[in-house]
Amino acid sequence: MEENKEIQAEVVETEVAEVTEVVEAAEVVEDKRPAKKSRRRKIETVEPTESEWKEQVVQIRRVTKVVKGGKKLSFRAIVIVGNKKGQVGMGVAKAAEVIIAIQKAVADARKNLVTVPLFNSTIPHMITGRSGAGSVVLRPASKGTGVIAGGAVRAVLELSGVENILAKSLGSKSPLNAANATLNALKSLRTFKEVAAVRGISVKAMLGQK
Repeated sequence: MEENKEIQAEVVETEVAEVTEVVEAAEVVEDKRPAKKSRRRKIETVEPTESEWKEQVVQIRRVTKVVKGGKKLSFRAIVIVGNKKGQVGMGVAKAAEVIIAIQKAVADARKNLVTVPLFNSTIPHMITGRSGAGSVVLRPASKGTGVIAGGAVRAVLELSGVENILAKSLGSKSPLNAANATLNALKSLRTFKEVAAVRGISVKAMLGQK
């Protein structure tokens, strides 16, 4: 009996020793394994850059078109686009939704840009622009006057970069006619160099300077 107990004790000791060896070997293998790299990707947030082009919606109207079977409703948008550095344009577009009409009008305005010859934050000379039954009179003003205008005329002048000017809208009160007349006037402006070249004299002589 004592011999059997001794044999059982030796067997248990050998099993425990084998188990500890296996555990130690597994720990060594785990230590040698390379650490797993984190798969998380860094998300870089990029702030959107502000565009130099500014947009202003002048008018949105619901229009109807009589078709076979009834009336078709749509929206007409008039949008002014400019960079306040001497370039401005107007776009008109129709669509079944307001947002789509504005987007189409902006695209149309960028295709029809007008370059404005600025002189000391105002226009070089007085001029009158016409469109349909409406007309707009523009007069240069001294610094500190501001933009004395209203409605569509003011939107066109501000986005073109003019800071001091006197404007008066005559005739038709339609925003479309007023904006078209203002653009017609700005398009017809001439610089001092152009007028002096036509007259065949220098700019100083034309301005009466010695």
